[in-house]
Amino acid sequence: MKEITDFTRQELTAWFENNNERSFRGGQVFKWLYLRQAQTFDEMTDIGKDLRQRLKENFTLSAMVFDRSEISRDGTEKLLFRLHDNAYIEAVLIPEKDHFTLCISSQAGCAQGCKFCLTAKGGFTRNLTTGEIIGQIRTAKTVLAKRKAQRPLSNIVFMGMGEPLANYDTVVRALSIMTDSDYGLKLSSRRITLSTCGLVPEILRLGNDTEVNLAVSLNATTDETRSMLMPINRRYPMHELLKACTNFQMKPRKKITFEYILIKNVNDTMDDAKRLITLLLPIRAKVNLIPFNEHDQSDFKRPSKESILAFLQMLLDHNLTAMVRKSKGDDISAACGQLRAKADL
Repeated sequence: MKEITDFTRQELTAWFENNNERSFRGGQVFKWLYLRQAQTFDEMTDIGKDLRQRLKENFTLSAMVFDRSEISRDGTEKLLFRLHDNAYIEAVLIPEKDHFTLCISSQAGCAQGCKFCLTAKGGFTRNLTTGEIIGQIRTAKTVLAKRKAQRPLSNIVFMGMGEPLANYDTVVRALSIMTDSDYGLKLSSRRITLSTCGLVPEILRLGNDTEVNLAVSLNATTDETRSMLMPINRRYPMHELLKACTNFQMKPRKKITFEYILIKNVNDTMDDAKRLITLLLPIRAKVNLIPFNEHDQSDFKRPSKESILAFLQMLLDHNLTAMVRKSKGDDISAACGQLRAKADL
């Protein structure tokens, strides 16, 4: 049977019509799934018992299992999910001043092979379905509701496991459910950010197909260093990537976020900072500097605090919008893939 959260509202409406049911039922079921967070078909009390039984016979609901979580002293919570084929994925619930941000996965594992990423060491299993992407949000909202959280879950970042643009069509379908302002999750495109390692053709498609924010994992200022850290650079070198970013369709006041993981003695010199300025000044850009999150499966090291601040100041002095991303969840399995790696042991 198919997972009902794999269907867009239009597809679900069409299913009802094709099965001799009134089309408004599609919107009705969507409201139960996303506005009321129904966990079973039996909760859909304004739908007749016969139709609910028919739904049970044709669809599953929330086939993924919320396995467990780890909560940091700062409130960051890492959620582990087990999928129907016993693959594992992660999401991270991050408390902000007036809202929660959820970092979600788009694939089970990752095939991109970035040297600094623990997810890559675990290998690639498969793409997630629309329902599995949406299921992470539904579960997180349920967790917050049970705890009577006073802040809403309003921001989504595709920065978890996997490369979102390598699962392009499914991710865009999930985005349509997230941003459905009538019956879906009613999330604003302004509050959704998709991070990519640099799949150039899909970057250009994303700007035409959606209005979400784009983040690019850059992490180097020369092709030599970036190709060492990120094999995708051999396929789409930096000049192609930055050209795609220059041509990315976005509203006038928006900027592309460039994520730059600072790794000691790899990409953290003042020469790197100067090259980064030269590369990004022609682009509507802002920079997130991310000190490397050390873990026992990597020899990479975090730069000193002095090096991080000097790098930041160089960017600011040359009129680049830049910040150092505050580390959260560093007392739990914070690096992407760590909780999944524990589950696979």
